[in-house]
Amino acid sequence: MFRLWAKEWKDNRMICDMTVCDDSADTRTHKVFRALDEVCAAFDLGKPIWLDANAEEFRRHAKTRFYQDSFIENIPFDFLEIQIIEEDFIKNT
Repeated sequence: MFRLWAKEWKDNRMICDMTVCDDSADTRTHKVFRALDEVCAAFDLGKPIWLDANAEEFRRHAKTRFYQDSFIENIPFDFLEIQIIEEDFIKNT
């Protein structure tokens, strides 16, 4: 099971959140992008732009924050945070 948790933050408070689950056999990258698309649709947001800092932070910690500079339109919150909270690992036998 792959689960991604998305949260909108404003003034150090979480104003809304959702969890996206994916049981497909797809790659981690595809699961992340598909989950982010689902989050943006649910929160009525445009898709954020992955800056180099976002990609690096996500690679290191499986978590990143998208601030205003990642969105084309103005956002009514401080940042969108996404985090992988559960991930399938394929065992090599």
